[in-house]
Amino acid sequence: MNSRENQPFPLRTPDLGDTDKIELVKWLVGQGESVQEGQEIVELVTDKAAFPVESPYNGVLLEIKVKAGSIVKKDEVLGILEIKA
Repeated sequence: MNSRENQPFPLRTPDLGDTDKIELVKWLVGQGESVQEGQEIVELVTDKAAFPVESPYNGVLLEIKVKAGSIVKKDEVLGILEIKA
């Protein structure tokens, strides 16, 4: 059993380099849906490129904290993942 199982894990905006504007374009999964490790779950866009963010664990997307269309900052909590085995 994974010692992190059933623990909430904050999904954060990754470091996308030297950019001031990062837009959360869309969620690729909905709140309450199961996700697999490595599955793309949210798409971010800067003035240079689109960046899909992958789930670091198997789990369930418990909560979406930032709506599509929002501008986010590096390390901002986008959502909460509950880790599952």
